[in-house]
Amino acid sequence: MAVDSIYETILNTTSTAPTDTNEKGILGKDDFMMLLLTELKYQDPTEPMDSDKILSQTSQLATLEASDKTNDALEKLAATLTNSRDFSTISAIGKIADTGSNAIVLETGALPSFELYFSQEVSNGTIEVLDAEGNAVASMPIENGANGITQYEWDGKDYAGNSLDEGIYYITASYTDANGAAQNTRVGLYPIESVRFDEEETMVKLGSSYIPFSAIKEVLEG
Repeated sequence: MAVDSIYETILNTTSTAPTDTNEKGILGKDDFMMLLLTELKYQDPTEPMDSDKILSQTSQLATLEASDKTNDALEKLAATLTNSRDFSTISAIGKIADTGSNAIVLETGALPSFELYFSQEVSNGTIEVLDAEGNAVASMPIENGANGITQYEWDGKDYAGNSLDEGIYYITASYTDANGAAQNTRVGLYPIESVRFDEEETMVKLGSSYIPFSAIKEVLEG
């Protein structure tokens, strides 16, 4: 096929295709093909284009097309990995999530509330409040029969009834279950109850709150 015929064919094809605004002026493989054919069409017959130059340009065109295909493949791979991650998150429902922190914040004028998860029904037990050095500064009993997610509120006072300074404290609990076995738990350990996909953020429900899945340090068997 003559260069003029090839040129007209491509020109007609590109002119009927949907046109998107190219704000950055980025050239694609079709643009390079048009430039090459235009150059061939209007070359000086007495000084035709060097064959090495043509081979170089067609080689560049092939490289560009291969790059486009690679980018498409990478986009598909990224989408596949995203779907795989989403399914992995769903499979974590029912398992125990560890946020890596059992801290609560005591502020003046606000009593801190927190949630604990008991995997077994409680026969008796105690919640301990620790300071930044790990010293127990206060405690409260766990009501008999507590099971699952249970919410508590601390009055911010120590063993002697004195109000403690505002700051960060830590919550742990030890208890005996209905079968007489010793158990431990703490703030930050909760079962994953559900998963929600919020745009590009994967959220999981721990207790009464949703947190980003990325905030979880470890997923344990339930």
